[in-house]
Amino acid sequence: LRTFGCRANHYDTQVVRALAASAGCEIVDDVADADVAVFNSCAVTAEAERDVRKAVRQAARRNGRLRSVVMGCASALPESRETLAALPAVSHLVSGADETAIMQALGIQAPTARGARQDTVRATLRIQDGCDEHCTFCATTRARGANRSRSLDALVDEAARLAEWHPEIVLSGTHIGTYGADFGSSLGALVERLVRDVPRARFRLSSIEATEVDERLMELLADGAGRVAPHLHAPLQSGSDRILKRMGRHWYTASTYARSVERLAARAHVLGLGADIIVGFPGESDEDFLATIALVERLPFTYLHVFPFSARPGTAATRLAD
Repeated sequence: LRTFGCRANHYDTQVVRALAASAGCEIVDDVADADVAVFNSCAVTAEAERDVRKAVRQAARRNGRLRSVVMGCASALPESRETLAALPAVSHLVSGADETAIMQALGIQAPTARGARQDTVRATLRIQDGCDEHCTFCATTRARGANRSRSLDALVDEAARLAEWHPEIVLSGTHIGTYGADFGSSLGALVERLVRDVPRARFRLSSIEATEVDERLMELLADGAGRVAPHLHAPLQSGSDRILKRMGRHWYTASTYARSVERLAARAHVLGLGADIIVGFPGESDEDFLATIALVERLPFTYLHVFPFSARPGTAATRLAD
């Protein structure tokens, strides 16, 4: 099993691991010992897709009898499917993480295996999938579809089972700040319920928009009780309002992002703060770039993930000038 990309992909691979194990398969670390390899792909950048293709080719060279299954975001994109299907030893493409399709591709039958022990110290719990926004640079929405939240009861039940083995659980998804919007709940309500009903675990948020941290969530992050890790990874992408508008990130500006972060930082005794930033976006000028630098210097960031712009086929950014 080989995972590329985000925490949501990591969760999906853990589900595959549990399904395979419950069907009697042996999970091996070395591809040379495997009959089947599953590659969980990422499509966030062109480099991420190249890494997947390289890994599939290398595995086929190391094991001439190998059969490979490619799942995840890249395998859901029409522009990528033909190339992936043509790679050596690839027998199946699974769009996203459809469990039925995965079991068919692996030739197994197994009960749903959510909540099984994962192979990392921190467990990952995917609370929703998909995104209703349409950032001009992003292919993930096309791969994952619209926002779909899992039920509160199902998540509490799965978290309770994960807490038997894992001291910390990371809440992940494609756009976790929109959790519950499709049935009248919220991420703050979910985290509040998890803290109350799953007392054995600490919870951590994966990537979340800074302006989507509501009052309930802010209290849990800042209260110092240790049940919710005081950590926020809040994608910024640019400190220029002009570039944010070109990116299709209409729900915040540089100033509203800064106010949200500063409000939390003022209340939290300890805060780990991270962000994603894209440089070289179409139309970005020196002035736009310096606006990003100025915002980074102003805010109390612990770390940054900085990416050069990567044009993804089928996205609106490929049609922008400059």
